[in-house]
Amino acid sequence: MTKKLNFPIPELLAPAGSLEKLKTAVLYGASAVYLGGQRYGLRAAADNFNREQMIMAVQFAHAHGAKVHVVLNAFLHDSDFVGLSEYAKDLRLIGVDSVIVSDLGVIQTVIAAGGPEVHLSTQASCLNASAAKLWKAMGVTRVVLGREASLEDAKAIKLASGLEVEMFVHGSMCMAFSGHCVISNYTQGRDSNRGGCAHSCRHEYRIGLSDSEQEKNSFFMSSKDLEGLRQLKGYVDAGVDSLKIEGRMKSVHYAGTVTRVYAEALAHYAEHGNFLSDRLEEWASELRKVHHRAYTEASLIKPADESSIHNGRDSEGVESAVAGPIVALTKDAMVIEVRKKFRLGEELELVPFRGKSQTFTANRLRTLSDNPLEETKPGSLVKIDLIPGAAEHVLVRSTGI
Repeated sequence: MTKKLNFPIPELLAPAGSLEKLKTAVLYGASAVYLGGQRYGLRAAADNFNREQMIMAVQFAHAHGAKVHVVLNAFLHDSDFVGLSEYAKDLRLIGVDSVIVSDLGVIQTVIAAGGPEVHLSTQASCLNASAAKLWKAMGVTRVVLGREASLEDAKAIKLASGLEVEMFVHGSMCMAFSGHCVISNYTQGRDSNRGGCAHSCRHEYRIGLSDSEQEKNSFFMSSKDLEGLRQLKGYVDAGVDSLKIEGRMKSVHYAGTVTRVYAEALAHYAEHGNFLSDRLEEWASELRKVHHRAYTEASLIKPADESSIHNGRDSEGVESAVAGPIVALTKDAMVIEVRKKFRLGEELELVPFRGKSQTFTANRLRTLSDNPLEETKPGSLVKIDLIPGAAEHVLVRSTGI
């Protein structure tokens, strides 16, 4: 019998840097996704969505019970406002559920145009109840808190403002205040706050300390990555409405794996009323299989300090290789679009939408015309004998790196 919960299950908001990543995130358990159009966002280098792709994205997400939030979170100059009202109206027409905005002028423009509901971006650095109340008066329905906010801050802001509250639960962190960084402007000539972030803080720098000290290399501006798995109860107890996974520019494997972990943990809570599970270490292990820096809980419980600085060379960020996604099923085989080559007899891992991953051996490899193969080639379509748990868009992982 399902236990009655004291707090609602938060929305699990996953990144969708492309239509493929969107489908992967939704099928692996996201209850909402966020994506960028071809203007106005902070990830100009991502595979952003044109109008036709956005229509397909909304249709797919809504058909699976998931919402779509579109980022309009760049800080704009006057010239950027040309066409913004029409764009906001069109997003509403397409069926987008909300836009995520940081610029005051953009908020006013979207509301005046009758666009989708407005969520306040983390870029606006909302860290207190007074600010949240002001944003609410301007028409904002949700605040994505600045990453400097704690879970206790979130609880106080929600209670005082009556707004929905969204917080990051996993992914890359900025050393700059809520992402307000201009390093890329000077190192790469790319405006970080208008979509051009080059992740300059992640780079290794050589520091000349003094004439008497040797130069040394350092990643002194690079933060560890956020991992909020063990603080999920705190998010729920604080009444956080949406748990946000960072990573629109990360891989399909990242989108599927991280989403699945948090979706399963939330499903466990929905069934049992707590996050106590024998699978906790399994979930934590899965999060170590995606590309990441060393993990931190950042400012969730106490203010981030020097322990949150990542000093290594991504040695903890080795990502499990994806052999490929399943793109079709036949009566006796699964068809895989090969991303990384693998050989006959190699051990692979099926990563289902729900439940534990399953290792199996590629005992029979075939072309689409059923000719036998000894080794696959990236970009090709191959058949492997059907196994339980297989479905379209399910990822097949290589057990080797």
